[in-house]
Amino acid sequence: MRNPASRLARAILVLMMVLAMAVTAFAAGDPTEESGTRMIECPDCGAVGVVLSDDLEAVPCGTCGGGGYIPSPSRFYNTALALLPPVIAIALALITKEVYSSLFIGILVGGLLYSNFSFEGTVLHAFSDGIVASLSDSYNVGILIFLVILGTMVCLMNKAGGSAAFGRWAKQNIKSRAGAQLATILLGCLIFIDDYFNCLTVGSVMRPITDKHRVSRAKLAYLIDATAAPICIIAPISSWAAAVAGFAEEGQGLTLFIRAIPYNFYALLTILMMVGMVLLNVEFGSMQKYERNAVEKGDLFSGSNPYAMLDSDADDAKGTVLDLVLPIAVLVVCCVVGMIYSGGFFSGADFITAFSDSDASVGLMLGSAFGLLFALVYYSVRRSMSFREMMGCIPEGFKAMVPAILILTFAWSLKGMTDSLGAKYFVRDFVRSASGLQIFLPVIVFAVGCLLAFATGTSWGTFGILIPIVQNVFSMDNPLAIICISACMAGAVCGDHCSPISDTTIMASAGAQCDHVNHVSTQLPYAVSCAVVSGLSYLIAGILVTAGAPGILSLPIAIALMLGFLFVLKQRQRA
Repeated sequence: MRNPASRLARAILVLMMVLAMAVTAFAAGDPTEESGTRMIECPDCGAVGVVLSDDLEAVPCGTCGGGGYIPSPSRFYNTALALLPPVIAIALALITKEVYSSLFIGILVGGLLYSNFSFEGTVLHAFSDGIVASLSDSYNVGILIFLVILGTMVCLMNKAGGSAAFGRWAKQNIKSRAGAQLATILLGCLIFIDDYFNCLTVGSVMRPITDKHRVSRAKLAYLIDATAAPICIIAPISSWAAAVAGFAEEGQGLTLFIRAIPYNFYALLTILMMVGMVLLNVEFGSMQKYERNAVEKGDLFSGSNPYAMLDSDADDAKGTVLDLVLPIAVLVVCCVVGMIYSGGFFSGADFITAFSDSDASVGLMLGSAFGLLFALVYYSVRRSMSFREMMGCIPEGFKAMVPAILILTFAWSLKGMTDSLGAKYFVRDFVRSASGLQIFLPVIVFAVGCLLAFATGTSWGTFGILIPIVQNVFSMDNPLAIICISACMAGAVCGDHCSPISDTTIMASAGAQCDHVNHVSTQLPYAVSCAVVSGLSYLIAGILVTAGAPGILSLPIAIALMLGFLFVLKQRQRA
């Protein structure tokens, strides 16, 4: 019985090799690389150009005729209208202050455009290719599991009295609102491994402290969000560095990432802006109202609290600081181990390689699972609560994360809509058409990165589109190349920072337990101000390099511009 099966396995293996070698015979290049492309991968053969017949023979695919690609069924593919679904969703969210229906309408608009306004096609594409596909993606599911486990751990720490004890300790040791905000920034900078992990961990630790000092949840969400992606994008040991290294040409990844750090103006200026605003006690835009209500009225939310169900009636007196700090410390260690495990560290890879090859979804999921296991054992030994109470925290933690899970699911689905409409090819062609304006190219790449990440809600997808384009336009020996690579990363982070449908923005809202639309509307003026200064800095960098001057001179100029902006704000506030 084993011999026929063995022969069949060998035959299939040989057939797979034949299929791989047959690609060049049946498929004539990749037409999606052409400007103005209308082609997509064949859904039946996956761009291979061949399929298996009933007799297990490699034959040309009947759908694409062996070419591997077919014309998109949508007449809106690779047009400006491909960006319409996220634009509508974002506009509705900011106007109506209701994010769920806004995202869902954006998904439906994507389905309409893809199906050429067919009712049946719209419904099938929106649900099957959008919502169902996003929830069946293994990476996305891992992130959702991580969210649920974090919610459960927050609930456990609250019931054990750890959060309240930490709040009491912080009240004695952190004496001011500025101190609470600076401590939040410092912790956010220290947790540079991954933005998801950063958002939820910093939120869990710092909420008791900022609440005691009457820092609004909207301001806490901004501090968390601004120390998530902007820190990860300048940290060589992070999941973001691994992503950028993967998008760059082979052998250039990490070196390119490190060389680009001094020119990542948006990330560097965001950190400077945060610290400067705290030290100068400056606020502007809609954040002023939230901070005023927090300071004068003790109203941290200036509205509803979507995470109110996490509040518990625990016996605060029995908790200790260790009940919060130790589980989180173990969680950090477990997540780091999970990341390097997913990258093959325990199979012989060195630490840097393992981290570069890590899968954030798998690593964070496994790490948080072991962190939760430790928390359950620790609280059992401490007799902080009964076993029944601990098990009750699981559904409570899940329910508390439902707002974040819903928004993430809809955001992922909306991204699927823009992908199916070829939005990335439209943006790619636009950048290629501007390649002749080299002096302005850094600021153009930055602006395109901002718009693309804002519309799609993804930084990594923006890296994947823009970095290869820049590498094709420039030789890496050209000083302008590194500045444009940095502009890709800075623009992606900026757009991600501003976008209501960004997963990092959603995680920051969840970490601060703040209403998502409130977080977006208060953060937007800050992010846009920093983006304007960054854009001017990239324009100056392009002028300097074209004139033969060192591009690094643009960094002190950028810092001076940001400090000048902050002092002008302070003077206006005094007036």
